[in-house]
Amino acid sequence: MKDSASKEKVLNKKSGIGIWERYLSLWVALSMIIGVVLGQFIPAIPNFLSQFEYYNVSIPTAILIWLMIFPMMLKIDFSSIVNATKKPKGLILTTAVNWLIKPFTMYAISAFFFLVVFRPFLSPELANEYIAGAILLGAAPCTAMVFVWSELTKGDPAYTLLQVSINDIIVLFLYAPIAALLLGIGNVSVPINTLLLSIFVFIVIPLVLGIVVRKKVVKQKGDHYFEKEFVNKFDGTTRIGLLLTLVIIFSFQGERILSNPFHILLIAVPLIIQNIVIFFLGYGGAKACKLPFSIAAPAAMVGTSNFFELAVAVSIALFGLNSGATLATVVGVLVEVPVMLLLVKFSNKTKHWFDGYEY
Repeated sequence: MKDSASKEKVLNKKSGIGIWERYLSLWVALSMIIGVVLGQFIPAIPNFLSQFEYYNVSIPTAILIWLMIFPMMLKIDFSSIVNATKKPKGLILTTAVNWLIKPFTMYAISAFFFLVVFRPFLSPELANEYIAGAILLGAAPCTAMVFVWSELTKGDPAYTLLQVSINDIIVLFLYAPIAALLLGIGNVSVPINTLLLSIFVFIVIPLVLGIVVRKKVVKQKGDHYFEKEFVNKFDGTTRIGLLLTLVIIFSFQGERILSNPFHILLIAVPLIIQNIVIFFLGYGGAKACKLPFSIAAPAAMVGTSNFFELAVAVSIALFGLNSGATLATVVGVLVEVPVMLLLVKFSNKTKHWFDGYEY
């Protein structure tokens, strides 16, 4: 028994699987619970944190997102980004799934469940509000969190950054028109200041910090030290940033979740189905395109995950803090992390499907 345990410990160490990674789903669930408990019993904490917002962007949350993606930014060799632009298949796949498929499948799936399957449990007005929240999620492909999923699947950091950067540009032009089309109204007002500030805070700042730190360390101690020692100092930082971010989010939304437990389940069903459908479209498309796993996995994750910070902010601006639409976007956060962790695990177990593919 002792030899077996020692052997497993050695294997885990070699494969980079530690206690945080092995039980990450548990840590995520505990973080959500802690956030709700803090919001209910120590409301002074979310009240204090709410003072540090600018255009609906939470500065404490932004700092934690920096912790999540800064290690990823450190690993980016920008000479590889130039090469990545010469390999368009992954970019075309991600863009097609995100903008030609995902918003419309989200609308179709959510409308089917809220208007047909769950009709006995919801009023028409509330059903439409939930659909609106789902649309706002579906029209916003992931920006910041995708770096976490890419890191967990050992994705190509330069290519992931390129995919996210192109997504950000497209979001600026297509988010409002697609949301307006699917909501069936012509006056959807997307807070552009919030959108631009989110992109700047969640992407540009940690990217610039990563560039500066990488250049400084490489100049002082060389590439070998940077790749083999310095980067390893940040192991676990991404996970800790993720967990603390969840604590903050759920400290703000706990009251809404506790007051609507059954509706949380109703909202979660179509959102989970949508995530699974989009993932397999992207993952299957990557397989068909013969993309290597380091690009295939993040490509599928970009479309599957959502830019929930934007969706929540827009929903509050359009429909109000206590609306059904806003509740739906918050449930999007609730279900996304556990679902994405399961899809990450599935991806890593099926990595061999992409053996022999080069880019």
